[in-house]
Amino acid sequence: MELSHLWTSLTAVGLLASLGAGVVRGFSGFGFSALTVAGISLFMAPAAVVPAVLVLEILASLSVWRSAVRDLDRTWLKSLVIGNAILVPIGVYLLAHLDPLVLRLVVGTALLLTAVSLRWRDGTPLRTSRGVQATTGILSGFLNGLAASGGVAAALLMAACHVPALAMRGTLIAYVTFASGYTLLWASVFSQGSGAGIDVFSTETLRWILVLAPGMLLGMRLGRKAFARSNPDGFRLLVLNLLIVISGLSVARALFDLLMRH
Repeated sequence: MELSHLWTSLTAVGLLASLGAGVVRGFSGFGFSALTVAGISLFMAPAAVVPAVLVLEILASLSVWRSAVRDLDRTWLKSLVIGNAILVPIGVYLLAHLDPLVLRLVVGTALLLTAVSLRWRDGTPLRTSRGVQATTGILSGFLNGLAASGGVAAALLMAACHVPALAMRGTLIAYVTFASGYTLLWASVFSQGSGAGIDVFSTETLRWILVLAPGMLLGMRLGRKAFARSNPDGFRLLVLNLLIVISGLSVARALFDLLMRH
């Protein structure tokens, strides 16, 4: 396939992936990075698009920042920010020295099994306490650095605590803004040391930003409208369904890569 035809095909894939991921992001406040990378990585190595996706996560959050600040739960957000500030560098460091495919498979499987068990189990909500919030912050920070799964982990535990829909969505939007920039910073630092630095402002990154941004913006608009019409009582179950899909895609992609390796 000629280079121009290949790029045209990848552009179409990117637009579709960012549109679907944008709908999820606008509705739930998280999931854009995981779903976009999962969709595109079926056709190309994800490393080239990850910096662009993280930059777009920040821009996406800024576009809805006013409503997110109004609705967020500051106690949850504080725990998430502190946990990420401490644990993201450790997770990124381990990622640079361990097999990333095995890590993605283990983390994705653990999140998938947890999401499925929460979705179908009967029982009382997990009691919200400082210990639970601190644990969520630590776990999300570690998984953010290790496998870019911090948002999924945070949403999973907040859903288990039955955090109200508006507060959960607003908190996740604010959290993703911080986590995307912070993770990108540390990934760049550690990759520079390994001789494979991440250039956020490279031509490739800027090109993918231009490709993915229109789909993301349109999808987010549709997702916000869907959230406005949704039933708050059903929001937690919808989020758990999204978490199952995202974790399942992560596991499937890791298994595929491992099979292709051998």
